[in-house]
Amino acid sequence: MPRRISVKSASEIAEKWALVTPQRASYYAAEAPAAAAEWEANTVAAGGVYLAGIQVAGIGKRFVGGVKRAGAEKFGRKVRDVGVARYSPGVAAAKADMAKGVADYVAVLEGLEIPDRGPRGSVANYAIVEKVGSALHAKRLAVLAATS
Repeated sequence: MPRRISVKSASEIAEKWALVTPQRASYYAAEAPAAAAEWEANTVAAGGVYLAGIQVAGIGKRFVGGVKRAGAEKFGRKVRDVGVARYSPGVAAAKADMAKGVADYVAVLEGLEIPDRGPRGSVANYAIVEKVGSALHAKRLAVLAATS
């Protein structure tokens, strides 16, 4: 005779998860940083799988579906309830990463020689923008190629 699976309600599962999971922060603090090298190696090795995944038929619709499922309400709520409190500490923690990430581009800008700015609306001003933009774009492509 067929039977039904016994399962707790979604609200009971969420209640237990919200009660128990925060108590596991010490495991996260110890185990997540220790797995960094393994994460990097496995992620690099998965490049082909990622490429195959983003080429699957209907992937654009799946992506949009995921965005719609989460929705603007959840995005805004998570920014208010979690993001605001994490924002300043996250910026402080990322200071060295920011300096490292921007250093190559600062060097490009420092090495550029550009003509004097012309009067407002001058076509010559657009040439300055194009020179700066092209140099930064070329550096971006070089950095991406060097890290792949």
